[in-house]
Amino acid sequence: MLLLETLRTAEDGTIPGRLLAELTALHASNRAFYTLSGDFPDPDDIRPEQVEAALALELANPDVEILLARDAAPDSAGHRDGTPPLVGIVITLAHHPDPADPDPWIGLLLIDAGAQRRGHGRRLAALVETRLRQAGRTAVRLAALDNNPGALAFWTSLGYEIIAHRADRQRGRPCTVLRKPLAPEGATPPA
Repeated sequence: MLLLETLRTAEDGTIPGRLLAELTALHASNRAFYTLSGDFPDPDDIRPEQVEAALALELANPDVEILLARDAAPDSAGHRDGTPPLVGIVITLAHHPDPADPDPWIGLLLIDAGAQRRGHGRRLAALVETRLRQAGRTAVRLAALDNNPGALAFWTSLGYEIIAHRADRQRGRPCTVLRKPLAPEGATPPA
């Protein structure tokens, strides 16, 4: 079972020490992804200050929400204080900068490399979709880097459909844009 919590910074905008260490470990575990994306200068040496700066840049946008996923399964080894381990992060964007785009976006969904292949990514995506549906949203979009066929396979297996190919807005990297309609709560999605 995954528990979602919103990333909360301290009053001065910093991320508390233990949480920053967890977030850095999560990002650093995904060396292969960061080698493809180029989001960090050295994917073999991702540092806490880099992670904090990247997340601060996201949080500067009022339409961004950063959610942390913790593994609350009874057999998961958490912290001494009982806090379940951090296994994932998802960054959502409520409104795309393009006014013609009515959908919210998933900007990043990242699962700790040591916790992958256990269904956490699917569960996290489903939790995000449920949150968006409950907020009255009717669809969600995302962009997968063209050099990351695993991401494209993951998202299409969840029912996301390719709607466009274009460069991403931040770095001009070639991407595939995908969209998934969100069926109203209680409705049976089409087969």
